[in-house]
Amino acid sequence: MKINKLLTGIFCVALTLLCCQAGAQVKKKTTLKKKAAAPAIIPKPPFATAPEIEDGKTLIAKSDCLACHKVEEKLVGPAYIAIAGKYPQDQASVTMLSQKIISGGSGTWGPVPMAPHPAVSADEANKMVKYILTLSTQNATAPTDKSR
Repeated sequence: MKINKLLTGIFCVALTLLCCQAGAQVKKKTTLKKKAAAPAIIPKPPFATAPEIEDGKTLIAKSDCLACHKVEEKLVGPAYIAIAGKYPQDQASVTMLSQKIISGGSGTWGPVPMAPHPAVSADEANKMVKYILTLSTQNATAPTDKSR
């Protein structure tokens, strides 16, 4: 009888240990969290196409612009790279500066007014301005001002 009680006690202890061990070995299911994909970086389209820039440069060379402006030096009017440094490469700048080419203007760069060029079309003026504004990315040198 003592042996039965002893065996029953041992059996109960062993069963308890077995139950506790079984619970400790249960593995939790882990789910892998997928990281959200980084948003795709979409490059901005270029401000002006190569043909627009080349057309603008050609239009300026064939006009009277170079009588008052140079690329890197102030003449009567500001240097083109000074203009490029002042205005952002955006459509608002293109529109405003194109209008100045066609209608003329004064006060922005000093007392000498810019002569109007009514024979220049809006499309031609846009190409000229786009060429000028791209000079800020093509030249790393600062404009020189010969009048100082």
